[in-house]
Amino acid sequence: MNWRKNVVSQSAFRKELLERVAGGKASVRQVCEQLGVSEKTFYKWRARYKQWGELGLENQSRRPRHSPKRTDVSLQAEVLEIRRQYPDWGARKIESLLKGEPTPARSTIHDILQRHQCIAAEDSLKSRSFIRFEHPSPNDLWQIDFKGSFQMRNRQHCVPLTILDDHSRFVLLVRACSNQRSETVQEQLTEVFRTHGLPVRMTMDNGAPWGSDAQHRHTRLTSWLIRLGIQVSHSRPYHPQTQGKLERFHRTLKRELLRRQTFENLEDAQRRFDSWLAIYNTIRPHEALQMRVPASRYHSSPRQFPEQLLPVESYYRLGDHIRMVQAKGYIGYQGHRVVISKGFAGHPVALRATEQESVLAIYFCHQKVNQIDMRSLEAKE
Repeated sequence: MNWRKNVVSQSAFRKELLERVAGGKASVRQVCEQLGVSEKTFYKWRARYKQWGELGLENQSRRPRHSPKRTDVSLQAEVLEIRRQYPDWGARKIESLLKGEPTPARSTIHDILQRHQCIAAEDSLKSRSFIRFEHPSPNDLWQIDFKGSFQMRNRQHCVPLTILDDHSRFVLLVRACSNQRSETVQEQLTEVFRTHGLPVRMTMDNGAPWGSDAQHRHTRLTSWLIRLGIQVSHSRPYHPQTQGKLERFHRTLKRELLRRQTFENLEDAQRRFDSWLAIYNTIRPHEALQMRVPASRYHSSPRQFPEQLLPVESYYRLGDHIRMVQAKGYIGYQGHRVVISKGFAGHPVALRATEQESVLAIYFCHQKVNQIDMRSLEAKE
């Protein structure tokens, strides 16, 4: 019989060991050698048996009687209260909101959450390192897109329109929209531009209302943005990581708000969006910002929204070849049809010489939107 492999009967085994010696059947050394127990352990059990009887042969708790480093009850309550207010926050974010001194270790906060079954035991607190690229200043780049639609209680669909500043992760807009039409987006953008000014550049994906297809990448909406003096760029097809910061924000929006609440209608959705966004921008610590809040790194752009657009021709230089874009998105040049984009239809574009003798760059306002190689055009004749 091996007491180490038979935990259930340990108490009975220890009693039998003591009785063998007490009955004079064998010496202490002999019994201990036969059963694989040290003499020191035998005398420890015998002393416990004399003091407490059979209870002394039970396994004793190793928990210390005093824990001077045990987490203070008030601190535990504070951690749990923050978790109650923000049920998706982990130890990293909760740590930044604790007011007591000294601040407990992040692992201590994680242990508190685990003990109170706020997070799964297998959830890891391992540090994560990423190579992040960000533009050096606020308003250098804004990312814009629609979050996937969802149905509200009134059976209508809500399509949240979102805009995020690349440098600060400050979210300038989460708007409850009923559709994805260009007119809807332009109306919302106008409001944002009047409040926060104009960014240097905006990036968006290739679907409507931002683009049409490989030949007609620009739409009426993006041509309007270019006329405002904003550089427009599209993400690479099938590469959502180009808009990675906005995609990550959409995951947070879904986890912390959309999956937790139901919405009566667009007005109700917008109230809840505004309330949650205030928390996201001004209270919720952001790991990519060294646990600072996005609002601490953002300021409005000095480039004000122009209520009247400049004429397109005012952007072009002396020596440019000016051509009007036709309804189907092409221009005529030296007997050739050159596809530009339907989004520029009815507006002039400029063909401008480049360092390559046979290549002409095509500009709409300030932005290069295409180029043509005259040699390839001649080869198609």
